[in-house]
Amino acid sequence: MRPVSSRLSLVALLLLATSAAAASSAFEPRGTWSASSRDAEPRTLNLQLRQGPRRNMGFTEPLASFQGLSTANGATTFTLPREAGTFRFEGQFQDGEGAGHFRFDASSAFLKTLATLGYSDITPEAQFQMAATHVTSARIKGLAALGYKQLSTDELLQSGIFDVTPEYARELADAGYANLTFQQLVEGRIHRVTPQRVKELASVGFTRLPWQKLTAMGIHGVTPDFVKALRGLGFQGTDADDVIAFRIHGVTPDFVKQLRELGLKDLTQEQAVAFRIHGVTPDFVKQMREAGYPNVTPDELVSLRIHGIDRVFIREMSGGATKQP
Repeated sequence: MRPVSSRLSLVALLLLATSAAAASSAFEPRGTWSASSRDAEPRTLNLQLRQGPRRNMGFTEPLASFQGLSTANGATTFTLPREAGTFRFEGQFQDGEGAGHFRFDASSAFLKTLATLGYSDITPEAQFQMAATHVTSARIKGLAALGYKQLSTDELLQSGIFDVTPEYARELADAGYANLTFQQLVEGRIHRVTPQRVKELASVGFTRLPWQKLTAMGIHGVTPDFVKALRGLGFQGTDADDVIAFRIHGVTPDFVKQLRELGLKDLTQEQAVAFRIHGVTPDFVKQMREAGYPNVTPDELVSLRIHGIDRVFIREMSGGATKQP
């Protein structure tokens, strides 16, 4: 299974390749490759395939998926077998970096199998992309058995890019999210919505969240640890919208702690968000106090920011600004 970050980079490259394909000449199942094992996750290879100035594809693959691969210095030949076909590579490796040429041998058996599943119009380029994203007939059958039938070619590719599997759909259903659309499954993978994350959020009080809010939490980085930290600061009544707003506007536990150290101990969650929206920082609070307003309230601080009143403005209004000759 490829990590999500690798799948995200792959989809951007795939979209670029797809847009270029319409204006390009006939698809050629060959090109050049480059690879690195130094920057990839342990026991994986970061592989880039290039078939022209605007036709590129990249993904990260476990070393165990390859046959005959050696990243030792020197010449190399290896393959990446898939149900849709086999990638054949030749080239050189030096200090964990490799490059060379590849070709793709499409599998006629794969096309016959897909035809029995209702996919009789798979193009050579689509077959190439299915091989790269590891779309298998077993995955297609498994998704169809769960109600995801006759997916488009683009959706089949998305299932490989984002690792949307029958197992993932079943696990989410068991966690309380049955009957999701295929695109919702894709969103879940992109935004790291997993059955484990559902359980973790339930442990801090967020049970049976609507799917939209669950994905929003993933988008904005709301984690169980973040929620616990907020609760530890006294924000006990925060609901899903509140914690999402905190993340959107950058209200962090450290930000709240700094403000409380300045004496703003009763700061509400609405005031904390307003501070971030209007740029009321701990430094600004200090400036206002040094300018002669030691008892300024949170609402007054926000008002000062809204109207552009800072220590420079106060000095000028009091006649204390230094005039230039």
